[in-house]
Amino acid sequence: MGSKRRSLAAKPNKEPKLSRTDAPAGLSPLDWQRGLRRQFGREQAFGLENLGSEPFFSEFRVSNPVSKSSYRVAIRGRGPGGNFCSCPDYATSELGTCKHIEFTIGRLEKKRGAKTAFARGYQPAFSELYLRNDGKRRLHFRAGTDCPAELREAAAGLFDLEQDGLLPEERFGELERFMAVASKSGHEFRAYDDALDFVAGRRDADRRAALLGQVFPSGAADPKLLAVLKAPLYPYQAEGALFAVKAGRALIGDDMGLGKTIQAIAATEILARHFGVSKVLVVCPTSLKYQWQSEIMRFTGRHDENAVRVINGGRAQRQKDYALTDFCKITNYEKLKPDLDLIAAWAPDLVIVDEAQRVKNWNTIAARALKRVDSPYAIVLTGTPLENKLEELISIVQFVDQHRLGPTWKLLHEHQVKDEAGRVTGYTGLEKIGQTLAPVMVRRRKSEVLRQLPSRTDQNLLVPMTEMQSLHHQENADAVAKIVQRWRKTRFLSDKDQRRLTCALQNMRMSCNSTYLLDQESDHGVKADELAALFEDLFADSEAKAVVFSQWTRTHDIIIRRLDKLGLGYVSFHGGIPSDKRPALVERFRDDPGCRVFLSTDAGSTGLNLQHASTLVNMDLPWNPAILEQRIARIHRMG
Repeated sequence: MGSKRRSLAAKPNKEPKLSRTDAPAGLSPLDWQRGLRRQFGREQAFGLENLGSEPFFSEFRVSNPVSKSSYRVAIRGRGPGGNFCSCPDYATSELGTCKHIEFTIGRLEKKRGAKTAFARGYQPAFSELYLRNDGKRRLHFRAGTDCPAELREAAAGLFDLEQDGLLPEERFGELERFMAVASKSGHEFRAYDDALDFVAGRRDADRRAALLGQVFPSGAADPKLLAVLKAPLYPYQAEGALFAVKAGRALIGDDMGLGKTIQAIAATEILARHFGVSKVLVVCPTSLKYQWQSEIMRFTGRHDENAVRVINGGRAQRQKDYALTDFCKITNYEKLKPDLDLIAAWAPDLVIVDEAQRVKNWNTIAARALKRVDSPYAIVLTGTPLENKLEELISIVQFVDQHRLGPTWKLLHEHQVKDEAGRVTGYTGLEKIGQTLAPVMVRRRKSEVLRQLPSRTDQNLLVPMTEMQSLHHQENADAVAKIVQRWRKTRFLSDKDQRRLTCALQNMRMSCNSTYLLDQESDHGVKADELAALFEDLFADSEAKAVVFSQWTRTHDIIIRRLDKLGLGYVSFHGGIPSDKRPALVERFRDDPGCRVFLSTDAGSTGLNLQHASTLVNMDLPWNPAILEQRIARIHRMG
């Protein structure tokens, strides 16, 4: 029997598998991140379609059969920097590559002639203006083989050909003239979408700054700016509004109580009057939608039918609402994803995002949907831009300007402090982040603008009732209506009817806080949740304390549940507390740093002095205005 001999060719050494969480020793963060995308891209089963006529250096469509998404990829070589992909990762990572580019290169390398083609390099007949993002976004020019002499000469006078045709920052103003020369040359000249968007953004910013200088020559102190709304702006608020307009897309991160809403409304009016903004979308928590509607109408005087519309109801109703030509539409975070198509069709000019910190996890459905809402202008409002993790700030800023902070991997590498086990223990160099954000973010502390503020600031928050609250409220309102109707007929009320009337009116007021005040079982109502959210902002200041008034101790009960969940210390002060125990509660609130909230009823508040608190919240308003002033006097006293 003869034997068969089989020889096996040695397989090439495979690249070592890279960890997605820990950088290998001896590999820079940049090379690690590029390696991860190369590794991940080569493993994918994407679809690939050549959109051009060239086999290698062409434009391709890369499609993902799982997510049903597709991106345009341009291949100009093997190395990072010269290629392009329309995906978000390529736009922001500063790596010059992404999984779609690496997948495409991997597939092309398996084709016959690839080695020769990549060795020869990219030599198109046409010329290109393209954008590179190597730590900073910059324009480059690449001359084609058929580029005429006059265009080459014009390019040599503008671009730095020794640095891959880089456009120097100081020569940006001359680009428009060069592009006019290119368009008249008869030569094929390609300017890619990302490059054109970059150019348009720079031009818009320059024009906006020039026009603002003409309209408000005295800047934030200009009388025309201070009078842009029906209510006067404080100087720092005028500065904030002007800053937001000048930036185009901005983050207002002032302390709670400094009037972020009115600054956003003032900026909106400036954009509407001088920059053609006619469609504004406000995204806010559900409970604040009617508050926004009220304040826009109050401060701008826009009361006509198509001025300010709250988006409510089922899909069919929302579809009708988005089809209407309103100046402003107000929606909530939860409705963003299902309404993305309606929002895109309406095409807002300006998007205002209120209470951005409410979406703490920016990987949630609502947060991802928000990032897909497109508009030329954006204003994001949050009293706490950085709460717990740096990633929260990164995501908020990415909606404002996806390139401002650079890639997340780079920022975390530079600013995270880790222990030996790789756990994050803190952050370093945050002042550098502040400097980077200065062109798009304004943040003022109360201490900085104290002299501009009035001695006392009052704010009314409108909170809608839930369906169950409305049912209780309506039942008691019907009872009141019957008694009043009987009184109108007879001009007499029996003692029994008087008691019923008082009880029904009381029940109507109690139902506005929560159904718990009526049945002590259910808890339908959002006032306590809004209060909890307000506390998260307020207590970002480690020394802040608040007094909360309600006529009923049952309101204290539902608030206490939220305080326990937040881990906030409190005291409950009411008429049932023996007089000899009361001083100790006041002392604890005054002296204990962990005791942040003083819950009180009118019955227990006589003679209290709680001036060390900075905020007073009335969960319900008393019938008598004098009692309201007495409550406020607990923390605000003349002299």
